[in-house]
Amino acid sequence: MSVSLVFDQVPTPDSAVQARVRAAMTENPRGASFGRLAAVGAWVAGRQGEAPPRPIQSPRIVVFAGDHGIAARGVSAYTPEASVLQADEIDAGAAPVNTLARIADAPVELIRVSLADSASLIREASGAIDVEDAMSDDEFVRAAELGRTVADTAIDSGCDLVVVGDVGVGNTTVAAAVIGALTFTEPVVAVGRGSGINDETWKVKVAAVRDAMFRARDVHDDVAEVLRRISSPDFVAEVAFIAQCAARRTPVLIDGAFPSAAAYAAERLAPGVREWLLAGQLSPEPCHTVSLKALDLTPVAALDMTTGQGAGGAAVLPLITAAVELVADEMRSQDGAEQ
Repeated sequence: MSVSLVFDQVPTPDSAVQARVRAAMTENPRGASFGRLAAVGAWVAGRQGEAPPRPIQSPRIVVFAGDHGIAARGVSAYTPEASVLQADEIDAGAAPVNTLARIADAPVELIRVSLADSASLIREASGAIDVEDAMSDDEFVRAAELGRTVADTAIDSGCDLVVVGDVGVGNTTVAAAVIGALTFTEPVVAVGRGSGINDETWKVKVAAVRDAMFRARDVHDDVAEVLRRISSPDFVAEVAFIAQCAARRTPVLIDGAFPSAAAYAAERLAPGVREWLLAGQLSPEPCHTVSLKALDLTPVAALDMTTGQGAGGAAVLPLITAAVELVADEMRSQDGAEQ
């Protein structure tokens, strides 16, 4: 029997408020001059249900970390040991995401879901998805509950926008396998250069994704079972985290191939999730583009970042917060002029 994953119904954003703010921006020359920033401000207003939108006061960056058995195939420019080293760097406040988070005035929370580390919360690494399941039924359930709990804790503490990120060697291989299986995208189309691999390593990666997708060929319509077989516990935790944030009316800024694939899986499991997603930046990874197209999302920026860690989202976060305040100030200015 396959696993299941059920979420609360995702609420619908306030489209009337969003339309009101967009109209206020487009019906006067200065508001119209804001371009896509006006649309971002209106989008946030619709999720808040307030016009003008209130400032984003308590953003948070949440990074899910995990190792993957598939990394042993040599699908990355990094050795498998690099995952734990990168996670330690984040905990020490010395990673790229920490630098960008300080600029954005947002805390970084690292969740050690399934690293090859005794401190991991679900298991140490995950199965090599080309030949075995990523996790057991029990590990799948516990990973999903972990993601929900992390979301609830962040929101209960006052978080009003979350950036979701990832750490783990082989992450883009997992993302390509999952998005390939769920969208019927061929491996050669879904697989990119990830950490900067050469042609020979790319061929190894394509073969690994092909074999993983073959293992899920009979369960394409069972999203949860696809994830149990060919994703990873950190991926499942991220899916549940994104879906729970949407269910609790909290916008999620996604960055990179892994979070975008997780967001697509969350949308499949909890329809309506996509209405609570902002795409931070576009990386060169093909499965990232496939995921965003499937979600019908346009990235705020095209930075070509492949750093992971949520660093691309963290880089865009100040632009999001600025857009909200710019739109709010303009609306207040218009209201003052009319009085």
